[in-house]
Amino acid sequence: MLTPRQKAPALALRTLDHGRFDLATESPERMTLICFYRGLHCPICANYLKELDRLAPEFAVRGVTTVAISSDGEERARQMADKIQAKNLRVAYGLGLSDARSWGLYISSSRGKTSIGIEEPALFSEPGVFLISADQTVYYLSVQSMPFVRPSFAEMVQALDFVIKNDYPARGEYAGAIPDECAPTSE
Repeated sequence: MLTPRQKAPALALRTLDHGRFDLATESPERMTLICFYRGLHCPICANYLKELDRLAPEFAVRGVTTVAISSDGEERARQMADKIQAKNLRVAYGLGLSDARSWGLYISSSRGKTSIGIEEPALFSEPGVFLISADQTVYYLSVQSMPFVRPSFAEMVQALDFVIKNDYPARGEYAGAIPDECAPTSE
């Protein structure tokens, strides 16, 4: 299980229009926002990525680079980028499912065509959003088993203002033993 302050797994993929994305050589001022999405077949992903594309300049002002990644191949990734009219967002493709699993993403199997009439891949990863610090450690993560109820990018931009102003540390890093809880006392 990935935890904050832990080194992020390796991640290197081709992007549609921005060369190769390699987390190991990414050099943001503060962080990299990685948005793993389900793929072209997901209408919720399309709306979510539109919002990220719209807010990518706001993240950039705060020293945060952005990338959207799926296990789709280049053709489907291009169709998604065209569908959302991506202007600001790097779109990477070809995420291996073993890499998806190393990031803690859930894997789903196809249920056929979606509500928008696009066939799901045989296997694909479910969504996840990560903020990776410039030193390649996990700062924030949200992993989901369903396409619904995702973290708000607008709220994340606001949270980054607080994080930057207060030099707020990553939280949720404790991975040690949990002491036995004290037995309730009767009064």
